[in-house]
Amino acid sequence: MQNEKVAVITGASQGIGAGLVEAYRKRGYAVVATSRSIAPGEDAGVLAVQGDIADPATAERVISAALERFGRVDTLVNNAGVYVSKPFTDYTADDYASVTGINLVGFFRLTQLAVGQMLAQGGGHIVNITASIVDNPDSRVPSVLAALTKGGLQAATTSLAIEYATRGIRANAVSPATTRTPMHDPQIHEFLDGLQPVGRMGEISDIVEAVMYLENAPFVTGEVLHVDGGMSAGH
Repeated sequence: MQNEKVAVITGASQGIGAGLVEAYRKRGYAVVATSRSIAPGEDAGVLAVQGDIADPATAERVISAALERFGRVDTLVNNAGVYVSKPFTDYTADDYASVTGINLVGFFRLTQLAVGQMLAQGGGHIVNITASIVDNPDSRVPSVLAALTKGGLQAATTSLAIEYATRGIRANAVSPATTRTPMHDPQIHEFLDGLQPVGRMGEISDIVEAVMYLENAPFVTGEVLHVDGGMSAGH
């Protein structure tokens, strides 16, 4: 078990995160899966760690648990995210704390700890899930907090890639458009479909397959892979 590759996945209880857990298991990885609501399952190759990723103490517990159970960390997928769409002047202090806590604080300490372990092992891979709307604002979907946080995550991806390029650690991002997950109320699915140039939202499998491509692409680092139905190409 100590030689088995290990992926740490945040926001792992549903949606894209749950899809990623399944995909990494199919590729023979052990998985440390964390979210606020995750429950232990029957698969001994998946270690569930419950906690709020906005709390740095959760990051400490996740990496400690990974090392205690599996002995290493090969990939970290920073998938946990929250999206609040409001006119800029309507955002509250609680909105700001929630979005920055999950999207930025949740990334920061966990990634520090994972990179420290990857350096000790001689390599690893970080994948950040960002958002296409960072590069393509839309007046129909106010998104300043998404731009602030997911945009910061996107910028950090390229910085990490360059900082660690000679030390065996790759850093990449997947930048989805709106994806059909439990995050979105089915009542607005038709509206969300209409925002995409191809006329439909992304599916969980679209994002998972993009992460798997990056996982299996050893010469790719610093890439922001848009999986957005043409959103980044224009309207």
